[in-house]
Amino acid sequence: MGSSSNDDFSVVVLASDLGIDARPFLLNQDTEIEDQENWHDCSQDFSDEDFSDLEFLQFFCLQGSDKSGNRILRIVGKYFPAPVVSGERLKRYIYHKICSELPEGPFCIVYMHSTVQKEDNSPGVTILRWIYEELPPEIKDRLQVIYFIHPGLRSRLVFATLGRLFLSGGLYWKIKYISRLQYLWEDIKKGEVEIPEFVQNHDDVLEHRPLTDYGIEPDPLHLTEVPNTAYSLGRYEERLTSREFMS
Repeated sequence: MGSSSNDDFSVVVLASDLGIDARPFLLNQDTEIEDQENWHDCSQDFSDEDFSDLEFLQFFCLQGSDKSGNRILRIVGKYFPAPVVSGERLKRYIYHKICSELPEGPFCIVYMHSTVQKEDNSPGVTILRWIYEELPPEIKDRLQVIYFIHPGLRSRLVFATLGRLFLSGGLYWKIKYISRLQYLWEDIKKGEVEIPEFVQNHDDVLEHRPLTDYGIEPDPLHLTEVPNTAYSLGRYEERLTSREFMS
């Protein structure tokens, strides 16, 4: 009987400990909510935060200007490690870059969607919308155009069906799809934005197999490059027949 009582008592103490230990987490949540309300204040100092790991990846950086004079923010989707970077940290890093590096005046975004994998490189449409909605109105107004390079079929469908509902502030109408790099040079001079080698290689693949734009790979094994054996055998049989006829 005494042993059973001790066991019951220990269970009660364990539950009490869990209740006490949970309070710091609740306090942290309150702090996070307060940070979310004030994160877009440019007077807030982000210099104490270490973003060196994200800087090293170079997925979000300031480059040249397009032909309209808009400064370029280049985003390379393939470089972003979505599974290990939280939405909150991504939001703070983006605003840190905008406040510390982007000069006054209009700007544009060059987003490279080439070979992006949803599980590995995409933070999700909901998080991206959340980050955009938290931006101050003056920054939204300064954004002139988004050059969306190599959009896949899924991206086109999502924005075509849900874009007007999820994207506010006229953002939907600022997206310009760029299926090939040659069309990008109509708006941006070569050399104003750095194109990673894998993006150029992907562009070459699309140029030779345009149906890949729509998720269709017409010849994944490159069988069209293999000589037609049946045709060759048929011609050989015709030559044999003609020789027999001549003899």
